[in-house]
Amino acid sequence: MKKLSSGKVREIYEIDDDKLLLVVSNRISAFDYILPTPVPNKGKILNQISKFWFDYIKDIIPNHMISTDINDFPAEFQTPEFEGRSMLVKKLKMIPVECIVRGYITGSGWKSYQKDGSVCGITLPAGLQESEKLPEPIFTPTTKAQEGHDENISFDEVCNLIGKDLAEELRSKTIEIYKKCADYALTKGVIIADTKFEFGINEEGKLVIGDEALTPDSSRFWPASDYEVGRSQKSFDKQYMRDWIKSTGYDPQAGTPIPEDVIKTTANKYKEAYKLLTGKDFNA
Repeated sequence: MKKLSSGKVREIYEIDDDKLLLVVSNRISAFDYILPTPVPNKGKILNQISKFWFDYIKDIIPNHMISTDINDFPAEFQTPEFEGRSMLVKKLKMIPVECIVRGYITGSGWKSYQKDGSVCGITLPAGLQESEKLPEPIFTPTTKAQEGHDENISFDEVCNLIGKDLAEELRSKTIEIYKKCADYALTKGVIIADTKFEFGINEEGKLVIGDEALTPDSSRFWPASDYEVGRSQKSFDKQYMRDWIKSTGYDPQAGTPIPEDVIKTTANKYKEAYKLLTGKDFNA
């Protein structure tokens, strides 16, 4: 089958004129580098969390998912290596904007706020502390870079890029999805601090959510039980791996294997996020 792309985590295959197969690997990336040691079952967990959220938000916006059942895939993909980690999806004309929504001030947003009281050009109230919940979620889009870092862009720049009506629909849907999912997650003991979405246009000209949805790779998940304003938070996502790299001085470009205990801790964080959000134990 024709492989269209191989990203940091996903492989994309063309099935026919209007379908793709997304295969989620166990690779993990940090600081724009694919790390040399995979995380067991990571791909399956990400794929199944996306399926859970796509089902949960289908009343807000249609999604590109057709099936995650291997029996619905072409024969070439009906093998154990693809089971659980693959999603048959509709092709979309993807919009060249990453739709980031922030409900709490943390990470690069916190650094920016400390400098000039704003995040991505949006002025925020004075006196906010690190990890504090924002009065309202904010939409902070970026470009979708093929290589290296995505670049922050203003809402006006999004309007210039794709048109005002579509830009406003993107912003509205991004925030609406975030609010519904963040409210749900909080009932399960998880704070969704921020997340990113990707959208496309289907053959009928309608806005559709694609790629992944609210996974530990695309979001910051914090345990609500340990949440405290004024400091950085523990997390259920790959922030643990980023923190380990920074604290040890590990060079992500070096290709040196990552210690087994660090990989195991990372894998357990993904499993814990899955269980909390879906209410089910993860079974490989």
